[in-house]
Amino acid sequence: MKLLAGKNAVITGAARGIGEGIAIKFAEEGANVAFTYVSDSSAEKAKALEEKLTALGVKAKAYQSNAGDFAACEAFINDVMAQFGSIDICVNNAGISKDNLLLRMTPEQWDEVMQTNLKSVFNMTKQVIRPMMKARSGSIINMSSVIGEMGNAGQSSYAASKAGIIGFTKSVAKELGSRNIRCNAVAPGFVETDMTSYLKEGEGAEKYKADIPLGRFASTGDIANVCLFLACDMSSYVTGQVISACGGLNI
Repeated sequence: MKLLAGKNAVITGAARGIGEGIAIKFAEEGANVAFTYVSDSSAEKAKALEEKLTALGVKAKAYQSNAGDFAACEAFINDVMAQFGSIDICVNNAGISKDNLLLRMTPEQWDEVMQTNLKSVFNMTKQVIRPMMKARSGSIINMSSVIGEMGNAGQSSYAASKAGIIGFTKSVAKELGSRNIRCNAVAPGFVETDMTSYLKEGEGAEKYKADIPLGRFASTGDIANVCLFLACDMSSYVTGQVISACGGLNI
């Protein structure tokens, strides 16, 4: 029996990277998947992923939608409900970084990170909790970061957005636990994606790896496996938690 058989999942920012890995893992475990991408340049990859998921024998649909826009999230979830009938799992994965020292950071850079990383989590969670409350069941998984737990020079906006996600997650877990809706966060460390590709080469990569007890960056599959645990019934008594998938970086 597949762990997510018959369940419907929505995932933001899934055309590539961690989101793509989660979408594939969920589909392999039997979940139908609706996922978002935001830019025109990602349309081809999103279509290819939709076809790949469908080939795994599940229903899948890609939506061009901005998770940082409340009205866009409302339209997205309304369409998912019409097309899929229910939402069992929501993965708030959309995220960006605009790294800069605070002295040089512009208000626009700060606002863009907050809207994409933090406001998107509010936008999506606000939309999915109504059908979940009606069903008295659901799992919400928010993508935080080990940087939200530790902080990092040059990443004040990113760290603040990811720390905000942790506080939001714990509050939502307390609000919705009585309705059998769970809300947890995953805090990845360095993951091999486009966002961290610049760290793979030369002495810099070895320096970062030297700080990781497991001695390597995570694969997207490593993070997807944590999300699978939180999405399925094996974690039915887990809510309000932050699971650090960072190879021990935060020890």
